[in-house]
Amino acid sequence: MTPEVALADERALAEKFWRHGDESAFRALYRRQTPLLYRVAYRMVANADRADDIVQDTWLRAAQGLPSFRWQSSLSTWLVGIVVNRSREEIRRTPNEVLAQDELPEPPARDQDPWQRLDLERAIAQLPEGYREILLLHDVEGYTHEEIAQALEIEASTSRSQLARARAAMRVSLEQRMDGPHDT
Repeated sequence: MTPEVALADERALAEKFWRHGDESAFRALYRRQTPLLYRVAYRMVANADRADDIVQDTWLRAAQGLPSFRWQSSLSTWLVGIVVNRSREEIRRTPNEVLAQDELPEPPARDQDPWQRLDLERAIAQLPEGYREILLLHDVEGYTHEEIAQALEIEASTSRSQLARARAAMRVSLEQRMDGPHDT
């Protein structure tokens, strides 16, 4: 399916839901978009319950805002913007919560050194909020700088510079971890 066809299909489903209250259209959108929304929320707040709440709040806000959505970006870009903003609210509400060992996202892949994976997750979690958002959206989720700019209501150049700074901070953090002992 081409991106244009997917966008037209999403728009048709959204309009069915918005104009006619079609629950099957909403369920189709929900099934398509929720895995992405959850991944982004979870990586932002590193807590499954909070990520679930953020995703649910995102869908509530999206359902209310759908009539005014102008389709200048894809539905997923718009929804991710809502998730990021809602995650920011959650982070501000509980700023001192520390990423616990048992809350690290996703177990390491079988062919990957578990220490490298844990170090990477910790380094991402320790990035300043703006850097973390851009790094996750660009390098993990594959969004372009233009899509990130639309979702976060920033300039594409800001996304590029934040990504460069995030990557530099990650390099420093990972180099420091490589020099030190691992907790065993």
